[in-house]
Amino acid sequence: MSTQEGPSIHRGLTLVLQALVLVGLCVSLYERQWQNAATVAAIFCVTLIPQAFSRRFDIHVPAELELLTIAFVFAALFLGETRDYYGKFWWWDIALHTTSGGLLGILGVLLIYVLNEDPRVDVHLRPGFVAFFAFCFAMTVGALWEIFEFFMDQAFGMNMQKPMLGDESGLTDTMWDLIVDGMGAAVMSISAYVYMKRRKTSVVEEWIQRFIDGNPRLFSGRRRARSSDLED
Repeated sequence: MSTQEGPSIHRGLTLVLQALVLVGLCVSLYERQWQNAATVAAIFCVTLIPQAFSRRFDIHVPAELELLTIAFVFAALFLGETRDYYGKFWWWDIALHTTSGGLLGILGVLLIYVLNEDPRVDVHLRPGFVAFFAFCFAMTVGALWEIFEFFMDQAFGMNMQKPMLGDESGLTDTMWDLIVDGMGAAVMSISAYVYMKRRKTSVVEEWIQRFIDGNPRLFSGRRRARSSDLED
């Protein structure tokens, strides 16, 4: 597969997922399920955020990462909430939280790379620190999401926590969510550490390199600084 074919396939799959959401929206409108239609419309808008963010801030996002993000939104919100996959499959929530931990770990790695290349931020990138930061970043976002679910349930009577049988407080669900978040984040963080330590090529490192190559303006400052240091 050529370098051009890969991104094209990923963007095509992204469009397929967005089209499926639109089909779901049309079905809801046809059946006059207005509340469900509003939810699906909001989900479709969420799937447009990566593209809008990329255009607004002129940041190139690897097609694979964009596809994974939209696929996660599709599985969590469209299938999980509007199609009740959370109720149909007991493992759906666990699988999504594990996946989110991994995705947030990748995002943490990308973020620390940007900070490392910014001449205004004195960060010296080391494999151990990258792994630790990525894990902590993923766990922090996961914990904030659990707080958000608790707030929405308490303030608006929603059922985002989805308490397990015999657990009316939702504590067991929250703890399992955090545990699998940690598992996904740990796998990604350890993988990043091992690959960086042994200097082998991984899928994540390929995404990172493509992110750097696609956004030279974010990294040009540190490179110029390094060049001047070498000249001195």
